[in-house]
Amino acid sequence: MSLPALRRSNVLLLFGDFVAEHASNGAEPLGLAAKFAEKLQISASMWSQIKKGRVISDKLARQIETHCGKPSLWLDAAQSAAELLPDAGEERFVELARQAYRTQNARGKRALRTILLENTRPPAT
Repeated sequence: MSLPALRRSNVLLLFGDFVAEHASNGAEPLGLAAKFAEKLQISASMWSQIKKGRVISDKLARQIETHCGKPSLWLDAAQSAAELLPDAGEERFVELARQAYRTQNARGKRALRTILLENTRPPAT
């Protein structure tokens, strides 16, 4: 993976963590992109451009790492989403899904499974 693609992928992981953290605290998803940009001390427009593929310069990469509490050159190394521990929101969702599944009869369990499968499949192209 090229350095620009790697940086973009890693900053999107950071954004995912940011959204998950705020969602687990009950924050509304609207406006979180602007709040993340504010945390990075960049404009919302710049953040939008980064999400769309704008190259992250060395200076901006170090700035992002600093504001996200990551060590220098963190954005330049492959980060695995698998290393991320489940957050509180994910844990609450899993527990809720478990409770819903356990209270359903066979038809209800199939319906829950169908809903999950429909929402986890990649969109048809």
